[in-house]
Amino acid sequence: MSPKTTTSDRGRARARGPRQWGDMLTPGRVTVGLLAVLALVFIFENTRTTRIRLLIPEVTMPLWLALLGTALIGAVCGAYFMKRRW
Repeated sequence: MSPKTTTSDRGRARARGPRQWGDMLTPGRVTVGLLAVLALVFIFENTRTTRIRLLIPEVTMPLWLALLGTALIGAVCGAYFMKRRW
């Protein structure tokens, strides 16, 4: 007994195969990638030292490090909330 094969079955089997670059580069992913690159350029262009107040202590650190830390915290929070939506 062989399973019946329809055109929709063949299409699904092809979709489960290895992904092509065209499938992975969606407009949303390209936009997020460009925004990430622009954020990194902005962060590394701001290299001067700045004073930051963290509730009680005041620390002096390079501005790029503070911006990068803030971006990483935001990315982790965003990933956490997106994971909870699924």
